[in-house]
Amino acid sequence: MAEFANYTPGEYAKEHIRITPTTLADGRDFFYLDDDPEYVSGKKTRELKDPRNLPYRFANQLNAAGEEVPYAAPEMRRDPLTGDWIPMATARMNRPITAGPGATAKGNPLAARKPGDPYQDGEVPDTDYNVVVFENRFPSMVRVPGRSEDVTYVDGNPLWEKKMAAGRCEVICFDPDENGLPADLPVSRLRTVVEAWAFRTAEISKMDGIEQIFPFENHGAEIGVSLAHPHGQVYCYPFIAPKMEAELKHTEAYHEKTGGNLLKDIMNAELEAKERVVMRNHSWVAYVPAAARWPLEVHVAPVRDVLTIDELNDQERWDLASMYSHLLKRGNAFFDKGDGKGMDLPYIAAWHQAPIHDPRRENYRLNLQFFSFRRAANKIKYLAGSESGMAAWISDTTPELIAKRFHELGDIDIAD
Repeated sequence: MAEFANYTPGEYAKEHIRITPTTLADGRDFFYLDDDPEYVSGKKTRELKDPRNLPYRFANQLNAAGEEVPYAAPEMRRDPLTGDWIPMATARMNRPITAGPGATAKGNPLAARKPGDPYQDGEVPDTDYNVVVFENRFPSMVRVPGRSEDVTYVDGNPLWEKKMAAGRCEVICFDPDENGLPADLPVSRLRTVVEAWAFRTAEISKMDGIEQIFPFENHGAEIGVSLAHPHGQVYCYPFIAPKMEAELKHTEAYHEKTGGNLLKDIMNAELEAKERVVMRNHSWVAYVPAAARWPLEVHVAPVRDVLTIDELNDQERWDLASMYSHLLKRGNAFFDKGDGKGMDLPYIAAWHQAPIHDPRRENYRLNLQFFSFRRAANKIKYLAGSESGMAAWISDTTPELIAKRFHELGDIDIAD
């Protein structure tokens, strides 16, 4: 396995996962994570040359009038009412969309390369892979060499701060089968995905300007997924995201008041109450939070105090892969369409881990927040006036009813 500056593989990864770095034709980072024994052993090697004739990623571009202009780098502006930074990335308007009614491309850029296929703008150089990670071609945030990251002002007015959105966005493809579902992947493949989260968290945490690393998965056309392929993303913010800022504020206040860790005490309180715990194994606990917002919402927490994904040990990574597999399968079975087959659940899986530099990180704790806005087999929870206009959530169910449904789908104690 290649050596990296900040990522150190555990015993399992040393023996069973091989990470091979390369660079795509336009200069973006790309990594293969192989769990196939022939590639792990070195008997087979990966294709490292991207055959596309792509311009350098930050090269000058042509505007609508055919004039050469500098690369349209994402910028961000601070909302003076909330203090939130809002990234703005106009280049994302040109990204390919292969899922949903607004599809603009027939091929799948996340699939392995298919010789002879009419669509040859895929991101993977090889004709097969296990798991791959690469920088997003159409990032919401990116550091551009030579560009100033100083704060300036919109219209010269100090009310409106703006600066380069100098973060990083990566894509993680979970499997080469473009028609597959994450819920159907073997636990061993999900274990490789967990390693990818840990690998990228460790490496990116030492990059200049990054404040928070957010691995997440959007799944399903109804969520707004533009590419129908089992994959996730890693957003690396040059600021603390609003949801994390709110959580840090409350975890810090709780620690100052009680000396305890709010997230740990929530997990222990759910274990004591028992009713809303839906799964547990040696290393992890999954529960419906007592103040759940979404019609289907589950939080997953490690038993041991852990700040970030890369701090997980081998046992915890295996147990996480197992629990995630169970969670996805039970999520797909949650709503009954009348045929007993469940459905391909649209969901978001969001990793909340301690920020990199903020001193409040020590009173935080790693957790996964999994949710869906589907409230019945044929109904969606729309975020209308109260939710969108005032961020005041109105729930259509109760956490106890959500947990009861999960209890009907399987045992709480699952195999490690």
